[in-house]
Amino acid sequence: MPRLAANLSMMFNEVPFLDRFAAARRAGFEGVEFLFPYEFPAAALRERLSAEGLTQVLFNLPPGDWANGERGMASLPGRQAEFHESVKKALDYAAALDCRQVHCMAGIVPAGVSLTTAAAVYAANLAWAAEQAKPAGVRLVIEPINHRDMPGYFLNTQAQGAAFVEAIGRDRLGLQFDVYHVQITEGDITKRMEQFMPVITHMQIADVPARNEPGTGEIGWSYVFRRMDELGYQGWVGCEYRPAGDTVAGLGWRERFDV
Repeated sequence: MPRLAANLSMMFNEVPFLDRFAAARRAGFEGVEFLFPYEFPAAALRERLSAEGLTQVLFNLPPGDWANGERGMASLPGRQAEFHESVKKALDYAAALDCRQVHCMAGIVPAGVSLTTAAAVYAANLAWAAEQAKPAGVRLVIEPINHRDMPGYFLNTQAQGAAFVEAIGRDRLGLQFDVYHVQITEGDITKRMEQFMPVITHMQIADVPARNEPGTGEIGWSYVFRRMDELGYQGWVGCEYRPAGDTVAGLGWRERFDV
């Protein structure tokens, strides 16, 4: 049975962010993830986690200038120094939150930059970041993101992501398999899950097309969840979806799909 983690950036938006930890626990979650923690002191987040007995499963490295459309810096030429600082900041938070995985966003390739150049910068940055993370007991993860929600994002397919994992090393880097992104970009969800399971260290879920909770769209969730178990996946599954209505009212999908 999948271990579900509530994504607090998307779920429980009925209450302020720091109150979402308690809301997730009341709803039966034992783990949480979110996009970015940096708006809050690490100690404040640690306090909420400890008070609720929650595991911090995942968060993202600083993404650059999010408000102006940046979605990560790892593949951006000329931003290496800033990227290095972002890794250090993320690892400080990971230590405080006892979080064992952090997601490194690849970024949107700037106009005029070739994919070959972006790939070289990305590989070098990932290798450096993974070397910093490993002694801290943290694994870096990378996530292919669909072309519809994030046009121009460098990393789109599971094969692309898996190639970087194998090049840098499974002990340093993992693949974040997001069912929502896979369905939009490639389809054939469970066959891709089967193919890349050896390098998958985190999974996320949302239905297609509206990115709402499982059971609101086109994906056959009973089969997807069953294959997770049959393939021996032992990691967390992040609920990175936007509730179609009230978060708690929409949680009936867990019982419906027996997860």
